[in-house]
Amino acid sequence: MSIEIKVPVLPESVADALLLDWTRKVGDHVQRDEIIVEVETDKVVLEVPAPADGVITEILANSGDTVLGDQLLARIEAGAAPAGNADAHSVVDDGQSAEDSGADSLGPAARRLVAEYGIDPSVIKGTGKDGRLTKEDVLNHIASQVVPEQETPSTAQPAPVPAPDKPARAPMVKSGEREEIREPMSRLRQTIAHRLLQSQQGAALLTTFNEVNMQPVMDLRSKYKDDFEKKHGTRLGFMSFFVRASVVALQRYPLVNAYIDGTDIVKHSYHDIGIAVSSPRGLVVPVLRDCADMSFADVESQIREFGGKAKDGKISLEDLSGGTFTITNGGVFGSLLSTPIVNPPQSAILGMHKIQDRPMAENGEVVIRPMMYLALSYDHRIIDGKEAVQFLVTIKDILEDPARLLLDC
Repeated sequence: MSIEIKVPVLPESVADALLLDWTRKVGDHVQRDEIIVEVETDKVVLEVPAPADGVITEILANSGDTVLGDQLLARIEAGAAPAGNADAHSVVDDGQSAEDSGADSLGPAARRLVAEYGIDPSVIKGTGKDGRLTKEDVLNHIASQVVPEQETPSTAQPAPVPAPDKPARAPMVKSGEREEIREPMSRLRQTIAHRLLQSQQGAALLTTFNEVNMQPVMDLRSKYKDDFEKKHGTRLGFMSFFVRASVVALQRYPLVNAYIDGTDIVKHSYHDIGIAVSSPRGLVVPVLRDCADMSFADVESQIREFGGKAKDGKISLEDLSGGTFTITNGGVFGSLLSTPIVNPPQSAILGMHKIQDRPMAENGEVVIRPMMYLALSYDHRIIDGKEAVQFLVTIKDILEDPARLLLDC
């Protein structure tokens, strides 16, 4: 029986996808749920598994092609036996079986890099699903192996290709060389570049700043963190305080939670807050839904889940869709101050930064307090300066007196 293999259904916000390398070719035997190709959208990489055991009889799209949702990619003859006496694992280009070479643990893009640089994949730790090596794993390994050599350009010779049974080292950059390396941008990076440029060119962006004394939140967190973790099974972090404070501020100043559509202003009665998360493929912004109804434990658990999914490359398109407001925390990387860029079509984004002890004047005395700079970038076409400043002051007041969250004042 012939079975069709199609591109996974893409949401309306994703127009097309890029087909990455096939792991098998026509005539190869595949096993059910074996990943045979991946498609890269502007948000995530989607794996396309074999729907049944069988033999690939036809491949209808090539690596590098732009494909659409539900497009036919290949056909499999279900239940067909592999040709000749070959076992269930087909032969790869270098003559080794996929099982022996560790190919089953490689993503398609990673397999291409491993072959190109002559790297033993067993020396690299995979961060993908089920320990699979991703393109980023291989690139990180290559970068860690690049060291200078004390050769002049006139005497330098290409590094020999190591024997297949020995761990290989990536080609080294020789001292004094002026080399340019060109590689295509990933779909995610292209989209990030396009959307940031769109934001800068399509909105009247302005940023207002304030600073907040984090001591009250730190004291509250220190007092209850053990009991919180014991009861809810998750750590009590700072982000839940910022999410809850943002919800209160958004309720008071609804235009910060709105956006412009042509000559209309569209206001949201709900609060879906995107949390910027770093992943091996770049920055992604999964969305917390209906934050007004979420407890501190709900927020912390969901953010922890998003962080794990981003690290493992398992963030889904549904996780990334929508959002009415965004929070980004450059402080985790040491940023003291920045001007975040609004994520269109949203109208505002809150930037958190590094907590730093600074001398502050209180009641006529100089005291040391753990301070954080806050930044609110906003679209001045819809949000006035007064409203943006008051929004940020509301967040500051709540964080410096968290009891306001209980008293709604």
